[in-house]
Amino acid sequence: MTTVPTASTRAQDALRAAQLYYLQDLTMEAIAREMKMSRSSVSRLLASARDTGLVTISIHSPQDARSQVESRIARRFGVTARVVPTPFRISEAERLERTALSAARLLAERVESSMTMGIAWGSTLSAVARHLPSKRTHDARVVQMNGAANVRTSGITYAGEILARFGAAWSAPVHPFPVPALFDDPLTKQAMWRERSVRAVLEIQERVNIFVFGLGSPDADVPSHVYSGDYFDEADQRSIERNGVVGDCATVFYRADGSSDGIDLNERSSGPDLEAVRRIPTRFCIVSSLSKLDSLRGALAAGLITDLVVEESLARRLLEVTAGR
Repeated sequence: MTTVPTASTRAQDALRAAQLYYLQDLTMEAIAREMKMSRSSVSRLLASARDTGLVTISIHSPQDARSQVESRIARRFGVTARVVPTPFRISEAERLERTALSAARLLAERVESSMTMGIAWGSTLSAVARHLPSKRTHDARVVQMNGAANVRTSGITYAGEILARFGAAWSAPVHPFPVPALFDDPLTKQAMWRERSVRAVLEIQERVNIFVFGLGSPDADVPSHVYSGDYFDEADQRSIERNGVVGDCATVFYRADGSSDGIDLNERSSGPDLEAVRRIPTRFCIVSSLSKLDSLRGALAAGLITDLVVEESLARRLLEVTAGR
């Protein structure tokens, strides 16, 4: 005589099958062997578990999760954020490349005719420049925001190549800024700033609509170019440590709280002071490494960023360490 399973027994079997399938990752074949029934019977039990509410299935889109992170960053820091997804196990160099690629595409959407675009050279902007899609503009121009020359290796060629890629991508003339990244003497800088040829570039910088920059950091895993390119002597390095510098924007240095006053390197820097940066309508920052967390926090505290393209793990870490804000 065949025994007909009761509703209670069938519910118990459905629950057991669901636990084995969804919680222990057993195949239907393995469940059938363990429960001594056919594979088709297991399939029907799993369907019953879903139909009766023993099992509910939710789909969590990674894009939705990233959108939530972007919204939280926007609310907390008053910026527009775009989070770039990356796999968990990936090198810092690859994180930079993926973030730079996303930033380049976003920039192409933002750039318009008649814009003046300020570019701060560096490792991040070099990566962005390699991925820029072409977009024809009219009456736009690209201007270098800080000098690149130093006494050991000329950074002018390095910065020039980055600027040239931006100009070519956007069919815009380039205005280089062929001065030292850091002057030896603040008085030399003051004298140079009175030269008409230099003054002409400074006046273009003052009309910048969108400033594109990465963040330098003395502790970055992928070294910021200004920290790896022989721009500092031993006295400069001591000054960076003594002043509690966590990062720089266009070779203008700041602390974790966003302050920059009293940092003697800034008196010699060719980059725009932080107050001048804050006057630029759109400040488009790209950052990708967890090792730049302090630099990013300092830049946000200083109010340097309006638009942030940030790698996913760094974005989540930023929210974790600032949760009390």
